[in-house]
Amino acid sequence: MKNRFSRRHFMGGAAAALGALGLRPASALGLRLPPPPPGLAPVDPYDDLVKLASNENPYGPSEKMMASMNAAWKYSNRYGYPDGDIREKIAAHHGVDTRNIIMNAGSGETLRVAGLAFLGHNEKVVGVEPTFMTVYSVASGIDADPIMRPLLPDHTQDIDDLIQVTKRNYRDVGMVYVCNPNNPTGVVVPDSDIRHLLDNIPEDIPVLIDEAYHHFVQDPAYATAVPYIQEGRKVLVTRTFSKIYGMAGLRLGYGIAPAEMIAEMRIHSTGSVNALVKWGGVAALEDNESEAWVRDTTIALRDAAANELRDQGFEVIPSETNFFMVHTGRPASEVRSAFRQRNIAVGRNFPPMLDYLRVSIGTESEMEAFLAGWKEIFPNGMTATGSR
Repeated sequence: MKNRFSRRHFMGGAAAALGALGLRPASALGLRLPPPPPGLAPVDPYDDLVKLASNENPYGPSEKMMASMNAAWKYSNRYGYPDGDIREKIAAHHGVDTRNIIMNAGSGETLRVAGLAFLGHNEKVVGVEPTFMTVYSVASGIDADPIMRPLLPDHTQDIDDLIQVTKRNYRDVGMVYVCNPNNPTGVVVPDSDIRHLLDNIPEDIPVLIDEAYHHFVQDPAYATAVPYIQEGRKVLVTRTFSKIYGMAGLRLGYGIAPAEMIAEMRIHSTGSVNALVKWGGVAALEDNESEAWVRDTTIALRDAAANELRDQGFEVIPSETNFFMVHTGRPASEVRSAFRQRNIAVGRNFPPMLDYLRVSIGTESEMEAFLAGWKEIFPNGMTATGSR
């Protein structure tokens, strides 16, 4: 890991010497970021593509996580192996009972399990568009119907509209879905709005709150929805180790909900989390130093890149995640293709926001490559007409 870190992160003898001293030269973004803790270095990619498309952590699991997973290889041939008490550790982390926890291979699987558990034939799931689409895809696959409501002009979720639509379709609504912060916009739903939603829809309707990007949020108006579960509300909160903990390819996620909801979901869960991942998850929850470094570095790079685009006249939606959306002024698919020609992968289409591009936050050098490509694609910045 240390050798790969040297190749990838320090360019040239002078930069390597500064790195050995714990110093780093200022980047093109004007930042002097501290070096990562040991083991939090980007590994050699499977190809040379700069990947800024899937909201991943580009640094991978921390050194402590790697050590814990490597030590767990001895359980690879066993059933009923020790798992570091991962379920107990997650429950204690949130102040709930183990009966309130379900683990799956990533939060996407938890969303699918929830859709299968709480949506029946011709029932409806109420949420916004654009957002993370897994729940809607599950609904369509089982002949349930997604009711997708538009975002407000400021890209926030219209909670009063969701309440009205849910009440109007009450007999047919199987679930309400809120991604918070929302993917792809990065915008949070304030805690006061979440409470307003829960207080004003029928209490027997499950509300799924997807908190995949919880760890990056700094907005004081935001709060996790876990306390509503402790109040006895019919709420399911989903979390993932794919983002801040760097386990996107390893797959570990979980849901927190009242025990009776968890029991309904278990029927549809495959129990596909393996021994290595469980031990990695235990170490991740205990590695506060690495978590803080990833969070702070990601936020610094996100804000620096977003401000650079704003200085060029582009609208960037304020984000509380490890990505942001920028208004391109023309079809984002064209911009995405132009970046791909430069060996940079960014975003995808998010109807109806087809002239916005979602950009994931990579390493410092990757964000510099992105900005260099942006200046080539938009050499004159954003004109008054909003075009190139």
